[in-house]
Amino acid sequence: MAKPSSPSSIISLLRCNRPKPQTQIRNFTKESGFDNGSVKCSNTDSEFTDVVKQVCNITRIRPRWEQTLQSDFPGFNFSDPRFIREYLRCQSNLLLSLRFFYWLRGTYSCLPDWDCCNLIFEALVDAKASKVAKGFIEQTGFSPKVESLERYICCLSEGGLVEEANNVFDKLKVEGVCPSVKTWNSAISGCLEAGKTELVWKFYNEMMQSGVVADIETVGYLIRAFCDDGRVSQGYELLCQVVNDGLDPGNIAFNKLIYGFCKEKKYGKMSELLHTMIATRHVPDIYTYQEVIRGLQNNKTQVESFRVFSELKERGYFPDRVMYTTMIHGLCEIGWLEEAKKLWFEMNSKGMLPNEYTYSAFVHGHLKLGKIEEASKLYKEMCEKGYGETTVSYNMMIGGLCLNGKIEEAQDLFTEMAQKGVARDLLTYNSIIKGFCNNGKLTEGINLLNELIKLGLQPTSSTYASIIEKLCQVGYLGEAKRLWSDMHNRGLEPKACDYEHMITGLCEQGFVVEGMECLVAMLTRKLKPQNVTFEKLLQCLLQENRMDDCLHVLEVMLLKMGYKLKEEICLSLVNKFCQSGSDFAETSVGEILETR
Repeated sequence: MAKPSSPSSIISLLRCNRPKPQTQIRNFTKESGFDNGSVKCSNTDSEFTDVVKQVCNITRIRPRWEQTLQSDFPGFNFSDPRFIREYLRCQSNLLLSLRFFYWLRGTYSCLPDWDCCNLIFEALVDAKASKVAKGFIEQTGFSPKVESLERYICCLSEGGLVEEANNVFDKLKVEGVCPSVKTWNSAISGCLEAGKTELVWKFYNEMMQSGVVADIETVGYLIRAFCDDGRVSQGYELLCQVVNDGLDPGNIAFNKLIYGFCKEKKYGKMSELLHTMIATRHVPDIYTYQEVIRGLQNNKTQVESFRVFSELKERGYFPDRVMYTTMIHGLCEIGWLEEAKKLWFEMNSKGMLPNEYTYSAFVHGHLKLGKIEEASKLYKEMCEKGYGETTVSYNMMIGGLCLNGKIEEAQDLFTEMAQKGVARDLLTYNSIIKGFCNNGKLTEGINLLNELIKLGLQPTSSTYASIIEKLCQVGYLGEAKRLWSDMHNRGLEPKACDYEHMITGLCEQGFVVEGMECLVAMLTRKLKPQNVTFEKLLQCLLQENRMDDCLHVLEVMLLKMGYKLKEEICLSLVNKFCQSGSDFAETSVGEILETR
């Protein structure tokens, strides 16, 4: 579906005279009955009143009334449409009405009449029970009247069933009915919430083709769609045009654009947009600042987000717990633990108690800076508040302890997880395996790798990496090769650092040819080795007098990667090439000297 060529086409339509929508939304209540074709309760229904009251009461209080209802009223015809309509009118609980309806349908061979189905369907739509309404149509084959379909579209859209709403639009098109702008807006809004911008543009184009003129609410949704599609500048252009026309797209559209510019690191545009808000009497609200802070945090500009946060408080706004948690996390990420502590005590003093995410951010900040004792105290407090003892919280502590060399404490928590029935996931195993390997406990690490495979967990390249690295460092090349092969057999792609560990390990054990093969495989996968890896390989090739391979490595290292040679390696190469007495020695030496 083609998207609008430019925001100007949207504005030109918006400026046209808007036709009055012909579709009206009906409102009705139980007391007033149902109009527009629905059957109202007549005097002849009064004979069912006593039975209906009894049945309503039974279906409310008796758990398995389906098994006994017919025997409670022998000879009574529950399938009489008049009784069903009276029951539906008197039963205030929609779910019980639906349950009674399905019981009737399963008990009697005849299906309840169209009016009864319509009563149920209309009530489901009013209750915004989109999935139940959709299921009702599918199970009964009921066909709603055309007048109800627009309300059904709104119900489906609000419930996230935008694909089904699209199908209902097609039905209206077949019937020759043109939906109102309110219905189109509801569908477009639902698509945005569901993250389906392709349907946003489809609905918008069909809306234009049907002759319905967009209103300012539509424009607000389109601005958001532009942002979700990564076309923030086009969204901004559209906003500027409607603002110049004196129209108000609402703060949500401004906030969406602000976050979009933050995401693209266009902070000048973000500032310009904030000034536009103020100039048009749109005072930035707490949600505007929240978008600014969130965008800055996501782009690793925590210092700037902290400045905005402080400005927010100076302007008299009151940040909520989410914003405090976001800032505490950001400050911990850049190591500003003292500032994070101030915010921690500040939010507590304002009566905003930390939740699981606040605790996790603060504990992680302490672990990152090696403050194990304080982190452990906070974690204990977190558990006492009922936020701990989950897989996520255990993983955080185990990872932090391993990072700081506290493998025994990490192992205790790992064991405690099993004792308390807390599930261990792949991240748990990866963290503890890395901790064991970093502390020289290779056997324990390999045992845990085998354990997680037996449990049915699928290891990643990171699972193997720490074990292979340590095996290479201690010279256990045979086991390292076995795990390397196993990793490939599982379809796992090693990272650049994994290749480098293998190259270094192979070279140190004298397997320089295999090290060269590893380098070639690495370059084939477009992975970039570090300078030190080239240097290690060159030294080993020189010792083996593999001068052709040296030239190949030099070509990649100097000409393709742009690295420089250390003086001692350069001198060694010059000496080797001079000693070789080959025809290309003089040329090779010249090239090496030029690249120093």
